[in-house]
Amino acid sequence: MATVALLGKGSLAIKIADYFLARPEQYTLAGVVPVFPEPAWTDSLNDWCESHGVKTYRNHNDLPHDLDLAFSCFFDKILRRAFLDRHKRTLNLHNAPLPKYRGVNPVNWALKNNEREHGVTIHEITPGIDDGPIVAQVKYSIYPEFDEVRDVYQRSLEFGWVLFQATMPLLNRIRPMPQDDAQATYYSAADRGGLGDRASWTRAESVRS
Repeated sequence: MATVALLGKGSLAIKIADYFLARPEQYTLAGVVPVFPEPAWTDSLNDWCESHGVKTYRNHNDLPHDLDLAFSCFFDKILRRAFLDRHKRTLNLHNAPLPKYRGVNPVNWALKNNEREHGVTIHEITPGIDDGPIVAQVKYSIYPEFDEVRDVYQRSLEFGWVLFQATMPLLNRIRPMPQDDAQATYYSAADRGGLGDRASWTRAESVRS
């Protein structure tokens, strides 16, 4: 049986937490670290934990040591080497087709750059930013001529859930593949000003803000 913890926010993180909790013969959900303050635009992971009797932590460094798996889904803090060294394995679900679109706002940037394809990646967390070996990935079509950011974000949640469910039963048999740094792109919070009419959920909201 694997001892696991979840770090993150929103509806997809809730589905992942529920996946672990619903399989007590395979997993012990040792704790959850919700993002605080939780965003108002998505479901509350903290409320889910309270209703299901799952222990929560405000600080990820307070999680029990030596977890078999710490899984991040849209967590908002960088996990440092000291954290990674305390656990057997740490994975992240990133809503971009790594190595492209490392960093923040990957959906916004993909639409800004008129991409026709986007993706979701599960990867090992390393001390770098979204540069760890890839465990699993799925790509899907996007349509910058009519897609809004919220449309593609919702699509990423749907494909992310499919990818997670397909990957977990195979996790111990998968050999993670190093990323090709020559193909990498990266955007930080400091780059947000370049998003223009892709800065918010819709173009109209972006123009008003």
